Amino acid sequence: MTPPPSTEAPETEIDADWVNSRLKRFTLLACLLIHGLLVSSLWGQWTLVVLVTVGFVAVTSANLVLARDFFSRHTRLVEAVRFTMNMLATIFYGMASDWALPVWLYLPLNALWVDYFADSSARARLILLLVLVAGAALVDGCPPFLPACFVLLSLLTYFISEGRVFLTHHALRGLARQHEELAQAHAQLELAHRRAREQERLSSLGMLAAGVAHEINNPMSYVKSNVNALLMDLRALKHLPPELNEYVDDVLPATADGIRRVVAIVADLRRFARGDPGALEEYDLNEEIAVALRITRTQVQSHCEVEVTLADLPRLLGRPGQLAQVVVNLLMNAAQAMPGGGRIHLSTRMEADEAVLCVRDSGLGMTPEVQARLFQPFFTTKPAGEGTGMGLAVVHGIITSHQGRIDVESSPEGGTCFTVRLPRIPLDLDLPNLPGAPPPSASTTKSRSDAA
Repeated sequence: MTPPPSTEAPETEIDADWVNSRLKRFTLLACLLIHGLLVSSLWGQWTLVVLVTVGFVAVTSANLVLARDFFSRHTRLVEAVRFTMNMLATIFYGMASDWALPVWLYLPLNALWVDYFADSSARARLILLLVLVAGAALVDGCPPFLPACFVLLSLLTYFISEGRVFLTHHALRGLARQHEELAQAHAQLELAHRRAREQERLSSLGMLAAGVAHEINNPMSYVKSNVNALLMDLRALKHLPPELNEYVDDVLPATADGIRRVVAIVADLRRFARGDPGALEEYDLNEEIAVALRITRTQVQSHCEVEVTLADLPRLLGRPGQLAQVVVNLLMNAAQAMPGGGRIHLSTRMEADEAVLCVRDSGLGMTPEVQARLFQPFFTTKPAGEGTGMGLAVVHGIITSHQGRIDVESSPEGGTCFTVRLPRIPLDLDLPNLPGAPPPSASTTKSRSDAA
């Protein structure tokens, strides 16, 4: 007989029902064989044969009903009733047949149907069954050798069965753990694959942006040169027609200024899109903020009011291109938190030997649960397709690489404030010979000499 077809979801229930059905059929067949042997031992005593057969039919039918849900929903009360009924039936069969050998086969058969893992009192019931049946046999005059052998056989059957069930449960628990570990490994693999795809896409976008900026820069150099030449030629004319005075005084200077702004934005975009982090150098944080404001002029300042309060800062040591990227990401994050518009306040100041950058918005704010996962790569609260979840993770990585730190203060509907603290000269870095850089410590000098 082959097991019935099953789908993946209810596989356990279907297999359990199939096994339960096979076990009940096997037990019924064993009971029929034992009853046949018992009837053969009573052959000719037709009254006893009829009584034993009627009792067998009644007990077997009751067992089939009571053991219907043995492996799933059976209760202690049902099992107690079933065991009591089987015990009385065995004693009846023994007394009717003068304790013939086939009667004792019921004891190991009952021992097979003890589910100790689902009912801790089953073992006690089995022992009680064996004691009462063996006691009744001894009181009825049965030789003690026969009940002793079958009681021992029943106990061995039970313990072997229990051991096999225990090993099966242990194997299933091991398989469940392996399945869980495989599921976790598969989830981590999927996450790594998704991160790789996103990083590849971001890298491609950076290369594309750098290429577009380069292509724009070439024609803009010609436009800038021609406009400046035209303006100088017009200014050199002594007798300029009146209708051209406006071009010399207003139109062409404004055009040249617009060209300079476009060239500056393209240069900022090229530097922002470079893949290499750049060498350590001195930079002015306020200048990098100005670069970020120019890059995000369309996306941020078109629907948000940006207030800038910049204090005088000393020159810092780091990678200016990366710090411009930090300010861009913080401004974009603030603007996206205010889809209906709002106010962004950007400020800088010095505290001790640290430069402090604050970006505060009047947006939706964040819950503590969101704040706890804010800097995790690929975590985003935006709808699918509207964000990669890499912006703030990149910010955190850049600030950490500069030996700085970033703090977040936010509450739902209360806005958000990002505070970035950067040391003027990061520690534990291979510093160039720049003004204001601290001399290397003795331990650092020693380690370098040892390495050399």
